[in-house]
Amino acid sequence: MSATQTPPEADAGAAHDHHPTPRDYIRIAAVLFVLTAMEVSTYFFEFGGLAVPMLVVLMAIKFALVAGWFMHLRFDTKVYTRFLYGGLSLAIVLYVVMHLLFAFDHAPRV
Repeated sequence: MSATQTPPEADAGAAHDHHPTPRDYIRIAAVLFVLTAMEVSTYFFEFGGLAVPMLVVLMAIKFALVAGWFMHLRFDTKVYTRFLYGGLSLAIVLYVVMHLLFAFDHAPRV
């Protein structure tokens, strides 16, 4: 190995050089607190037809923040990120399909 080449161990460590600081965790926790307060507000205030879409959007944002920062996906290989966000996408699609099935269910009631 020549002096200009870096060993593979050094390259693997370079991807993990930037880890969140305690200040980053506090900021993310504050954002999660505000988003959770917005979710809880849907029980006390009437949002009408916007309540469910708003909750789904807030859920997706909170999922992305927790997975990216607290599970360190921002600093990990992209394969894990794709698996996790793929699961989130499938969950949202499943929710929408089930919501549509219940909304358009015209079966006679017994």
